Amino acid sequence: MLSRGDTTVGHGGSVTTLALFSIASRLNRLPVVGTHRRAVVVIGLGLFFDFYEVFLVGVLSTVFLKEFGASRSELPLLLSSAFLGAFLGATALTTLADRIGRRQAFLLTLGIYSVASLAGAFSPTLWFLVAARMVAGFGIGAELPVADSYLADLLPARNRGRYTVWAYTIGFCGIPVAGFLAHSLVGATVIGIPGWRWMFVFGSMGALVIWFLRRRLPESPRWLESVGRLDEAAQIVARLESEAAAKGTIPPPRYDVDPTPPISLRAALSRPSLRRRATMLLIFHPLQSIGYYGFGILSVLILTERGYSVVASLVYAAIIYLGYPLGSLMTVPLIERFDRKWMIVSTGGSMAALGLFYANATNSTSIIIFGFAYTAVSNVFSNSVHVYQGELFPTELRARAAGLPYALSRLSIGIMPFVLVPALYLYGPGWVFSSTGAVLLFAVATIAVLGPPTTGLALEEISSEHTW
Repeated sequence: MLSRGDTTVGHGGSVTTLALFSIASRLNRLPVVGTHRRAVVVIGLGLFFDFYEVFLVGVLSTVFLKEFGASRSELPLLLSSAFLGAFLGATALTTLADRIGRRQAFLLTLGIYSVASLAGAFSPTLWFLVAARMVAGFGIGAELPVADSYLADLLPARNRGRYTVWAYTIGFCGIPVAGFLAHSLVGATVIGIPGWRWMFVFGSMGALVIWFLRRRLPESPRWLESVGRLDEAAQIVARLESEAAAKGTIPPPRYDVDPTPPISLRAALSRPSLRRRATMLLIFHPLQSIGYYGFGILSVLILTERGYSVVASLVYAAIIYLGYPLGSLMTVPLIERFDRKWMIVSTGGSMAALGLFYANATNSTSIIIFGFAYTAVSNVFSNSVHVYQGELFPTELRARAAGLPYALSRLSIGIMPFVLVPALYLYGPGWVFSSTGAVLLFAVATIAVLGPPTTGLALEEISSEHTW
């Protein structure tokens, strides 16, 4: 599919006609420019509130036991409510993102989340809070798969992994922020309002600010091309080319990227390579989420169950959660150096081992060391997953293809508290982490067996009918 118009870019007297090149070939030869960086920061700030929201109730779980008089049997419902909403949101809104565009989907997801989170701040009862959390989860549910699709669409192939990791590094800062805010606000009142309610206000107002920033993002040129809006796609790419040309000579586009024609979901699943990838993600995502999110959701409960006070548990959790952004930062020099597939496999295996060490830690120092190591390694794992899944499918299916497995992962996390919370009380942390570790190992085995290599390849090459 070719872009229209006779757009040219010149530098130092050299002019290249670009009308006969695909959008993909023009994007892939560009350096990273200001528009790319701004998009990475704005997407990262949106991810910040996704992770803040996901880990918020896990951090506040012990508070709600007292605030609403919730029983141990009611706590799993509160812990799972946002994830059950996210299951519905990821299913519906990722499909919508392939129809209305990535940018419009972003605005819709953040708008729903902001309103619902503010409603949660004024919850009069536990059941109202559960409902507000479910709606907030619905809004934020498509955030990660649509972010993965947008960044994969916009960024040049050779920088795609590294800059996607930067976006997630910004996002993962939301987890320790939730921990430290909880430590500062739990037990306090601000202008007569309990501190935990202000944590929901913070999420709502922050998301509203990001909503206005995202209005200024360009739409994905690849998505515009895939739906036939070729002139708009060419205009956006021309602006990126002008930014690049203003800073130096840029290479001409190459003919070696052969864009695949638009393909329906049914036709995609008839292709062995894409069917294998879809099967892989459908198995992998529900399983890996149990290991990744199980730790964050249950870590404070595990500490209080061991006899630590709520305040001490929140301090330890906040320190441990610093591993999330630092682990994400560790991924930056690694993501383009090693194949994403094998990074997922190796870090997933490491998480299984570190979870057992954390479960059997006998003092506060070892709890913090092994907990911090777990969160750091888990975000090398998570970043590799997000970059990898954004590369596996054609543009017109990218959000949906990642969205359905992601939705199932949210469903599995929604069910998880009903299994793991009673198991924690009955059998202890060792049983919980042995089980989640075994599930993680099975999950990464599916990547090892079914996953194709993607590092350094153009998206069109990865989606090619002849790719493994």
